[in-house]
Amino acid sequence: QVQLVESGGGLVQAGGSLNLSCVAYGSGRAFSGSGYTLAWFRQAPGNEREFVGKIEWNGGATYYADSVKGRFTISRDVAKNTVYLQMNSLKPEDTAVYHCAAGHGRLYGGQPMYNSWGQGTQVTVSS
Repeated sequence: QVQLVESGGGLVQAGGSLNLSCVAYGSGRAFSGSGYTLAWFRQAPGNEREFVGKIEWNGGATYYADSVKGRFTISRDVAKNTVYLQMNSLKPEDTAVYHCAAGHGRLYGGQPMYNSWGQGTQVTVSS
């Protein structure tokens, strides 16, 4: 089982930027990311959780939801077992709790395929 710990959320004005981090831990705290996909999801109050984007640990291929394409960038640091979500040009509608998730295989937005989830970090964008 993979444990995920997010950080980096906060309050920012519209048009601003935030960089979220997600550290992955495996058994004995070591994480072997080979074959995994790590993704970011978000959930705003009263809304269902939605897919933001993902990155494949092997090779670093990324894929984004249309709502964030061109504004958000996902990257990873293999040495630090960390995935990042760089968010630029933030809008009030980006306000949500952002969750990191991990699953084995080449995954996309299907939430049931991700079997490890972090607690989330709050992002609030003021207008």
